[in-house]
Amino acid sequence: MTEITFKGREFVYNHHLAVPFRPLVPHADKGVGKVDLSGNLIVQGDNLVALKALLPMYAGKVDCIFIDPPYNTGNEGWCYNDNVNAPMIRDWLESNPIGIEDGLRHDKWCAMMWPRLRLLYELLSDKGTIWITLDGNEVHRAKLMLDAIFGDENCLGTLIWEKSDSPRMDANTFSSSHDFILAYAKSPADMIFQKLEPDDDNAPEHYNLQDEDGRKYYLKPLRAMGSGEDTREARPSMYFPLTAPDETEVYPLRPDGTDGRWRWGPEKVVSDANRIEWRQGDSGWTPYFRIYADTSSGRPPETIWYHRDVGSSRGAKAQIKKIFGSAAFDTPKPLGLLSRVLEIASEPDSIILDSFAGSATTGHAVLEANKKDGGSRRFILVEMEDYADRLTAERIRRVMQGYDFQGTLKTELLREKITWTNLKGAEKIVATVESIENLHGHEYDAIKKTVKEGELIVTGEKSVDERAEGLGGEFTYCTLGEAVELDKILTGDALPSFEALGSVLFHMATAQAFEPSKKREDEFYLGSVEGQEIWLIYKPDLEWLKSPEAALTLARAKAFAATNTDKKHLVFAPARYVSQKMLAEQHIPVEFVPLPFALYRIDRS
Repeated sequence: MTEITFKGREFVYNHHLAVPFRPLVPHADKGVGKVDLSGNLIVQGDNLVALKALLPMYAGKVDCIFIDPPYNTGNEGWCYNDNVNAPMIRDWLESNPIGIEDGLRHDKWCAMMWPRLRLLYELLSDKGTIWITLDGNEVHRAKLMLDAIFGDENCLGTLIWEKSDSPRMDANTFSSSHDFILAYAKSPADMIFQKLEPDDDNAPEHYNLQDEDGRKYYLKPLRAMGSGEDTREARPSMYFPLTAPDETEVYPLRPDGTDGRWRWGPEKVVSDANRIEWRQGDSGWTPYFRIYADTSSGRPPETIWYHRDVGSSRGAKAQIKKIFGSAAFDTPKPLGLLSRVLEIASEPDSIILDSFAGSATTGHAVLEANKKDGGSRRFILVEMEDYADRLTAERIRRVMQGYDFQGTLKTELLREKITWTNLKGAEKIVATVESIENLHGHEYDAIKKTVKEGELIVTGEKSVDERAEGLGGEFTYCTLGEAVELDKILTGDALPSFEALGSVLFHMATAQAFEPSKKREDEFYLGSVEGQEIWLIYKPDLEWLKSPEAALTLARAKAFAATNTDKKHLVFAPARYVSQKMLAEQHIPVEFVPLPFALYRIDRS
């Protein structure tokens, strides 16, 4: 496998391990609803630090990650700000922002992305996927990094999103019409990957025939063709006569008159006889077999996503203007694009993460998806720029609670390609539209039907003079607190809360997420993993930490072990008054871990 190299790679390769943990600090006045760190989150802060902060609670729990990082065009003005302890990279901090003339801009971009991708990988669940939008500036480098982190065998594809709905007439060369989307799975065997729109009417156009039950199919010659293995000599068992409708025998003859072979053997010809269809031409009877469009469980997503299906950049800007009354963000992604990703890659209870949240389209799409199917998906949005509150969070507030708007809200209810096949069944299309009108007519002022670019589009239109209705929901707004530095605890320089320290230690000891909701009433109990209970003897009080009360004693060890005699017990504490040897001699399954040195228990293999 080709390995990506870039300046600074050796310094950032494991930089994600050195990023300190910082607790999430809720700001109740900036969220909607009650504070809940297990619900929808918007986090303001450097996304590298924020991702590390999320690990204790969300490692291995995120089902879908969508990110829209800087494209590194040279005109975006992004800055490299990671605190990497290397003189060369510290010099980079003096040359911000990164522009088109920066000869190291591609190296800096890779150095910025690498540790973030490492942390995103840790946050993904086994059934999770990651989706990244980019243009041609960095997509090839991003793919090499993702191949290295996820494994090239876990690449699901490189998709094309048609971002433009019209050409740029001022382009000097090509008018750029598309961006790329890289899609990777953590474990393809376990991943959430769902088909689209379970509707037989959406079968590809070459499925141009229908059987007596209305199922669409197309025909393929039963004689093997053009494979180089289509001769009688290659597969003698597949050379035999078939009986045509007029009782004549038909052999698989090649165009040059020599003996060929059938695609099927005698047994399959009998078992699938209902799929064989005969056609008569100038040269006699020819057998074909039917290939059905199996759309009962939906249609597989394709690798080209057209703007008419998922939206364009222009449409995304128009939606931002509708919500804010002005063009509040230059490069939003369309709601339809994120809705398509969620339709494929999420379940009703999935957690969705966007660590380059921007205009919060991902959060908006999650709320729309929940409204559509009654789901309970949760979003985590991370934004480091100063507009995190006034733009990212504000969009979510308005979408949840409703927002002032004057004009017409349009909701697409049906989009169907007009083909000769469905024109012949026009009464079915009419019935579908009438059904939509009967079902949704009371929700809108008008149901409009238009034909545009070969498609029938049915939209519900509703005039809004004061407010667009909110989608409901709650979220908690957070910033990042002071770093949890374990080596400073006993000096009193930094005393985090029990939950903040506990979440970090639990994650480091188990490589799993800390779940406060599963915490028992026992004092100092953190949680459980297979075969082990985790405890933390700690209070954010320096005098208490120096007292005998903060030590692991024989009596306390026995009490911990008694809560579950079938498991081992790992106890973090500032001190102990009982030796490990004594615990072993008395068959007490407790292991002591001194707090100041807990950091070095991390498995860095």
